[in-house]
Amino acid sequence: PELSCRGGDKRLREGLTPGHLKKAKLMFFYTRYPSSGTLKTYFSDVKFNRCITSQLIKWFSNFREFFYIQMEKFSRQALSDGVLSVEMLTVTRDSELARVLNQHYNKANDYEIPSKFLEVSQITLREFFSAISRGCDADPSWKKSIYKVICKLECDIPDAFKSPQGLPDTVHE
Repeated sequence: PELSCRGGDKRLREGLTPGHLKKAKLMFFYTRYPSSGTLKTYFSDVKFNRCITSQLIKWFSNFREFFYIQMEKFSRQALSDGVLSVEMLTVTRDSELARVLNQHYNKANDYEIPSKFLEVSQITLREFFSAISRGCDADPSWKKSIYKVICKLECDIPDAFKSPQGLPDTVHE
């Protein structure tokens, strides 16, 4: 099934497919806040219009929401488990947090989580933990400062994702 909007050029897809969703989820390992230019570069087989751009932006917004919900959940759990300092919080390939994130973004597990994503996850977890332990979560806009830190941690998306055929081959670092 395609998510479709009206358009003209038949050489390009007029809608997004489940394959595009899978590709977007894997791209989240590298970018949490892609620009519309980035989206056009990596989804070159799609005829872009307002609807398609909006759908892709919504997907990434949903991916971020899940990511941040998990960070808050794991931070609060660490506090209730008696973790006293951010240095005690690590995110490794075999940690529960990495497993939960991988299950969400990489259900088929055919793509190895990039080391940089593990670093970003650890930084994010520590930012949430630190803010919650200081009581910053009493302020309704407490997460905004964390978002500002995380948006600066984007990294280059591998060129293999530019392929209009869809996903890169199985990649392991």
